[in-house]
Amino acid sequence: MPTRIPEVVRKAAFALTASTALLLSTTACTGQSATDASDDASKETTLTFWHAWSAPSEVKAVQALVAGFEKTHPNIHVKVVGNMTDDKINQALRAGGSTAPDVISSFTTNNVGTFCSSGALVDLNPFFEKANIDPQTTFPKAMNQYTQFEGDRCAVPLLGDAYGLYYNRTAFEKAGITAPPKTWSEFEADAKKLTITQGATYEQLGFMPDYHGWETTTEHYMGQFGPTYFDASGKSTIATDPAVAAAFTTQKKLVDELGGFRKLETFRAGLGDEWGPKHPFHTGQVAMQLDGEWRLGMALEAEPAFEIGVAPLPVPDDQADRYGRGYITGTIAGIAATSRKQNAAWELVKYMTTDTDAVVAFSNAIHNVPSTLAALKSPDLKYDPRFKTFLDIAANPNSTTAPASVNGGVYLTTVQQLGYDYESGKVTDLAAGLKKAAAQIDTDIAQAK
Repeated sequence: MPTRIPEVVRKAAFALTASTALLLSTTACTGQSATDASDDASKETTLTFWHAWSAPSEVKAVQALVAGFEKTHPNIHVKVVGNMTDDKINQALRAGGSTAPDVISSFTTNNVGTFCSSGALVDLNPFFEKANIDPQTTFPKAMNQYTQFEGDRCAVPLLGDAYGLYYNRTAFEKAGITAPPKTWSEFEADAKKLTITQGATYEQLGFMPDYHGWETTTEHYMGQFGPTYFDASGKSTIATDPAVAAAFTTQKKLVDELGGFRKLETFRAGLGDEWGPKHPFHTGQVAMQLDGEWRLGMALEAEPAFEIGVAPLPVPDDQADRYGRGYITGTIAGIAATSRKQNAAWELVKYMTTDTDAVVAFSNAIHNVPSTLAALKSPDLKYDPRFKTFLDIAANPNSTTAPASVNGGVYLTTVQQLGYDYESGKVTDLAAGLKKAAAQIDTDIAQAK
């Protein structure tokens, strides 16, 4: 089953993104510059690889991945260090030295812009060119986007996450719904039809739309609308891009129609933990759930009293031809600029992220989405048939991600805060709120530069 531990770390890492990104952008590398990749990768050498996985099954999978590399590269030995948070990785990348990692992996794609702009990780474009590997035809479009910043490809995808719609098939049948919704108007109608009130609360809620809910963040919602976030000059477009206003308006309408913010928040406060067996989708208290591919295994393990359905999230009615898209994120890997073994480090990174057999085996073990187009189509993938929805979403060229920024995910935090204020009624003028948030985003980016 998809493990939940990495996702907990990812959410914690996102919460720390603002402070971490600002720290890294102002102090990264402490004046050090990337060394030339002049080492001989055919010579006997030892690399240090830091990763964030910590659950026993995950650690075992990483060890198997590295063992496969060492078998094909007997002269390169790898010292693997797990359970390394972004904070620890950032500190090591700044400090360098003999104990620092040569290769790192991180769960936080939001920090790619900071990693690239600060020079903490080397630009991998020359390595790809030398290896005659085209990232555009190797990795899904969204994954290509979140692993580079302003032409600097300082990271490479190492498995991914795709967001879709989970739904209670039994509840659907009772409500007379014959298929999962494909547009937001259909979704809105289904969410209301699936909602069963019980006095001042709910016996069953069709969908929990609140931004404080489980994975219902602003960027996950807006991913279905195709926002730009920034223009060609790097200025925020959230106040001028109609997709952003449409996403906010759609979510707020759903909040109001399903009972209002206060009633929903009161109900949410009594529901189970996102990462435990009493998650409200598992228990049937919520009939539809926006979530990532890992939720399928967790829900099945909870042994719910209904059949689980999986589908892509709906899209705006005027973008019906984009149905099948989803929001994409994932784990990234990179080479430390302070490493004196960059050619050998590239051999490890190349194997872990572009070797089809290696990517497929790692995906089968970790139960995350494969991160190459070839691996997504591999007949050797092992998965529940419903998992294919997420493979298709990952491969879909219309799927989206949050673009990299020089100060990491600070702009996403600003957008999310506006979401909290708008859904709760603290902000009533959406246009003014978006304009203020855009100005704040531009100011934060200017200060980070």
